[in-house]
Amino acid sequence: MFKFTAVFLIFIIALSRHSWASIQIEEIEDNDFAEFEDFEEDTIKPANEQPVPEKSVNDQHKAREDIYETDMDSIVEDEDNEFEHFQDEEEFEGFDSDKVTVGGKVDEKDAPKITIAKVPLHFRTNWDSFYLEMLMIAGLLVYFINFFSGKTKNSKMASVWYSTHKSILEENFSLVGDDGKMEIENRGLIKESEHLYTLWCSGRTCCEGMLVELKFLKRQDLVAIIAQMMKPSQDQIHIKVDMNKDDMDTFVFCVASKKTAAKLSKDMADLSVYCVERRGGEKMGLPSQFQIISEMGEVTSAILDSKITALFNRHPDLIDFIHFSDQFSGPKQTEETNLTKLPSTKKVLMFGFNIPTKGRSAEEAMDALKPLMSMVFYCIDKIKRYRLSKEGKNKADKNRLKVEEAFLKTTHAARAEAAAARREQKRRQEKERILQEDDPEKQRKWEEKEMKRQMKKKAPKMKQLKH
Repeated sequence: MFKFTAVFLIFIIALSRHSWASIQIEEIEDNDFAEFEDFEEDTIKPANEQPVPEKSVNDQHKAREDIYETDMDSIVEDEDNEFEHFQDEEEFEGFDSDKVTVGGKVDEKDAPKITIAKVPLHFRTNWDSFYLEMLMIAGLLVYFINFFSGKTKNSKMASVWYSTHKSILEENFSLVGDDGKMEIENRGLIKESEHLYTLWCSGRTCCEGMLVELKFLKRQDLVAIIAQMMKPSQDQIHIKVDMNKDDMDTFVFCVASKKTAAKLSKDMADLSVYCVERRGGEKMGLPSQFQIISEMGEVTSAILDSKITALFNRHPDLIDFIHFSDQFSGPKQTEETNLTKLPSTKKVLMFGFNIPTKGRSAEEAMDALKPLMSMVFYCIDKIKRYRLSKEGKNKADKNRLKVEEAFLKTTHAARAEAAAARREQKRRQEKERILQEDDPEKQRKWEEKEMKRQMKKKAPKMKQLKH
């Protein structure tokens, strides 16, 4: 490879010298003033010097070719001369010329040594350089393992609950896992997400249907598990029963744990409007961890009978809340939303139960919830039979009338703007209809009518004084 490079460099040098010689010859041939230059040289020469015979252009060209061939022979004979620039003392800084020996070669002992650094390969066997990649791979493995394990556990708990309570549900409802509105091939639990399962039951007297929501912890989400370590929570079952309009009287009632009671009274519209204060459950024979939110005292004493009170005392850690209301409209609306009419309400019975998963298998946890499901059907039958007294009924009606009047006062401006917008829209449609007709007489009458209305609207209002 080095010999080939040396021959290539020699060829380039020879070609450059040959081109340079030809250029010089062309300059001599093209120089029209060469005679005068020779004349000037002759005049400048001293008198005692003998004149040199002029050489022809061919002789000069031949002499130059002899010189070129001599240089080529000298270059070819010594191939090491292509590295002569490494011995030039002006080429390298700090090169000591005294170290050069006879013959122009550098002594190997004193010659400067060029060290080439050993560059390591990109893929090395040292695993310490890939700690970040290994951490990422380990994190992904942990995430996927947690996802599949949490998903499997939630699915197993849902199937165990359904198999445990299927018999009691079929005894009370003719359709289990079907809302009766559309045909479903596989009746049963509906998987809304990896942690939420729903079941709709219908076909029972005094109620339109019952919706069961199994709200498990987000075990499939690693971030949610870390958040649950900071703020512990539990698996829950929420049951909502839609009562018929004629099978429930007018009252609002709730019993919940202290934390849940504070949240419900703040967020739920019916509890925040009709139930002003919260009372402790000790007076009604309930554990101290529960609070009562009720519209009327007679409703509290009627609902919390001996059976329900016994269940609260027997399973205080499993019951989170019970909420009965004829004015249920969901969470309270924010102040930004401008309502022009009261939201639609429903008569519902809602239950919230905790699933005891700590220290128990899925089968044992679901068996512990059977008495609470029996309490749900007991409350449905009880609310169907219960009726307020005459005084309680009048009080409930007055409360609802006050709420409606207060709402109308607060939304008077919004309703006035909405009515004005409707009138303006109606007037605009009438104007378009008149302009589309080809009868100019109708258009003139409509314009006169509109002008009179505008003038009447702008005229000052006069008050009549009574004597």
